[in-house]
Amino acid sequence: MTSPTQEDGIIINETGAQRLLEYVLDVGQSDKKARCRITVTDDHLNRHDSLHGGITSAVLDNAMGATASLTADDTGRIPFMTISLNTQFLAPAKKGDLLTATGTVVGGGKSIKFVEGQLVSADGRIIATATGVFKRVPEHRLPPISR
Repeated sequence: MTSPTQEDGIIINETGAQRLLEYVLDVGQSDKKARCRITVTDDHLNRHDSLHGGITSAVLDNAMGATASLTADDTGRIPFMTISLNTQFLAPAKKGDLLTATGTVVGGGKSIKFVEGQLVSADGRIIATATGVFKRVPEHRLPPISR
């Protein structure tokens, strides 16, 4: 297993899902919007040679959840759980496409955030959009920090 790394807001290899899907999470932008970047490979394709919808949703979910986290923590590491996620699939993505999912907080309070997301190709095509509700994990439910 590769160790997680974070440098200049770039998170790599933090979770099993991140290692499996091979995406990079950027939580270091001044606009406090997380970005999840992925290059579509054969492993991400469905039977129609397009990006699988589940992977589309997973990438959007990660960008949106990390964006919610950035409202509570500059490192984007305070966990927010997905309460609901609705994805709209607008255009296919193909092998080799570089995609960026970006989250934007549009409402909520201290523990619940309403977030919109957009998955866009490097050439500007909107591949998918999403809306979601994210809940901050209560402090008493977090695992103890290893030292």
